[in-house]
Amino acid sequence: MLEKVDVDRKMLARGRKSQKEVKEGAHTMLHIETQKKRRPLDQREGPTRTMTETTKTHVILLACGSFNPITKGHIQMFERARDYLHKTGRFIVIGGIVSPVHDSYGKQGLVSSRHRLIMCQLAVQNSDWIRVDPWECYQDTWQTTCSVLEHHRDLMKRVTGCILSNVNTPSMTPVVGQPQNETPQPIYQNSNVSSKPTADENANLGTVMRYEEIELRILLLCGSDLLESFCIPGLWNEADMEVIVGDFGIVVVPRDAADTDRIMNHSSILRKYKNNIMVVKDDVNHPMSVVSSTKSRLALQHGDGHVVDYLSQPVIDYILKSQLYINASG
Repeated sequence: MLEKVDVDRKMLARGRKSQKEVKEGAHTMLHIETQKKRRPLDQREGPTRTMTETTKTHVILLACGSFNPITKGHIQMFERARDYLHKTGRFIVIGGIVSPVHDSYGKQGLVSSRHRLIMCQLAVQNSDWIRVDPWECYQDTWQTTCSVLEHHRDLMKRVTGCILSNVNTPSMTPVVGQPQNETPQPIYQNSNVSSKPTADENANLGTVMRYEEIELRILLLCGSDLLESFCIPGLWNEADMEVIVGDFGIVVVPRDAADTDRIMNHSSILRKYKNNIMVVKDDVNHPMSVVSSTKSRLALQHGDGHVVDYLSQPVIDYILKSQLYINASG
């Protein structure tokens, strides 16, 4: 376990991922055959895909936040959202992204992104579909949620060639596949490696891959507390809210039995785009719905044994080893 933490620490200190690591992360995102040369549909191996499969929207869930520290509740939020979207019969969730906030966010008690990234990596190490993305932490300053969504949308479009559409304007035209005899072109060529990865460096998968008949959408995943923050006057830029809710869409996992309908009625933008907000309706008394980073920090400070209910053991071990939160406030 400590060997993995040390490896991750070295990787973060370098400020960049190897091409092999980036490729592996991208392959986790896309449960699609990526290495076979494109052939006509009638010559492909295996059963012919049904119309239902080809018309489902492929989704990547993106969660932004402090993750200070990342809790079992955060991971369960991804799992509950994926299960709910699958049950609707309209979506296939192919990946989840954890994007910790930049250090300059300025929240009291926020530990260094170096620590938060490692804790996030430890929390998702056994997941085959959720990954941690350091892009937001590696920027020169704090990024808005809107800009993080746009970054990942543009990144996925360049890397995969999939159809990336807005919630209200789904594309009806499949992406044209790359011809068989055409040599794939590198997405980018880098002669001078910078100390921080750029968007293009994160996107460098070596070759351009294109997939036909796949519509890919990035949805913001959040708890009902973030949804409620949209209703606080002046807290969010209204133009950003229009993009987040109007163009991307949100998947909300209720916390503490929150009344999401009441919350949405308090915001004209949320009411306007109510159809773009999907509320996970599973167990309203789910035990993870009351777990929070704040409760976790307090449990650590007070030596409360219930911390094992809030945090995974690898995260607890790292916190104790690094002496995080023990004497912190907030």
